[in-house]
Amino acid sequence: MPRHLINFKNWSREELLKIIDKSIEIKKNPEKYRNALEGKSLAMIFQKTSTRTRVSFEVAMTQLGGHAIYLDWRTTQFVLADIRDEVRYLSRNVDCIMARLLKNADLQLMADASLVPVINGCDEKYHPCQAITDLMTMKEKKGSLEGIKLVYIGVHNNVCNSLIEICSKLGVEITTVTPLTHEPALDQELLDEAKRSGFYKTETDVKKAVKDADFVYTDTWVDMELFLDPKFKEEKEKRIRLMMPYQVNSQLLAESEAYVMHDMPIHRGYEISGEVVESPRSIIYEQAENRLYTAKAILLTLLSAE
Repeated sequence: MPRHLINFKNWSREELLKIIDKSIEIKKNPEKYRNALEGKSLAMIFQKTSTRTRVSFEVAMTQLGGHAIYLDWRTTQFVLADIRDEVRYLSRNVDCIMARLLKNADLQLMADASLVPVINGCDEKYHPCQAITDLMTMKEKKGSLEGIKLVYIGVHNNVCNSLIEICSKLGVEITTVTPLTHEPALDQELLDEAKRSGFYKTETDVKKAVKDADFVYTDTWVDMELFLDPKFKEEKEKRIRLMMPYQVNSQLLAESEAYVMHDMPIHRGYEISGEVVESPRSIIYEQAENRLYTAKAILLTLLSAE
């Protein structure tokens, strides 16, 4: 059976640390891996819009000597047919599948039907590729993950889930300040497991939370596919009113020396102020660049290539 990356539930601490370390090593020595996936093909299926996920995986395959096929969900028979039937065909032609879907349940169907590894490029519950990148970025900045304190401020969503899951597995202290939960993202089993680890806690006082943080992380308050949807306008306005006191801005960070992170796309003036995005403490663009190196490490790990 192929190994999949849907979330981190079946991945050990040692395996995750190995991917993070591999990502850093690839960034330092890209030429060493120039032909590591020569002759290999990756199918990239997009039901959700994307910038970083598409670019990072397509460039990763190119720089590893392989080939990436971009498949827009709307222009394929995934729109009409049973997902399992399409994946049974697709996985006979490619070496790996990366899918960015609206529903985790559909991604699970893909993984169950596929003959090759399936990578979760983002769904409503998890964003594992982003979380691996985030931990890589933190280790790169601090030299070690030991003793790091991460504070996530915003809506409890898929990114928040994956951060909680990977941090609690790797022994990174994560505190979440999340006045609102995006209900489709809720995974109580994940949260219960994280609480038992002792590395996950919640806080309501946002200023208290950031005071001794090493990294402060935020994300959009409204899912990307809903941000411009007129049918979501009322809910969007409600969220903005509720969440504005939790904006990551200079006032909030006045007594903090934390690095600032955001997985992008950024909605300036909402979850984060423009001045913080452009400040010396922002590592947002380094974090985004690192998606390329973790994409390479994930592909190499799943395809057992060195």
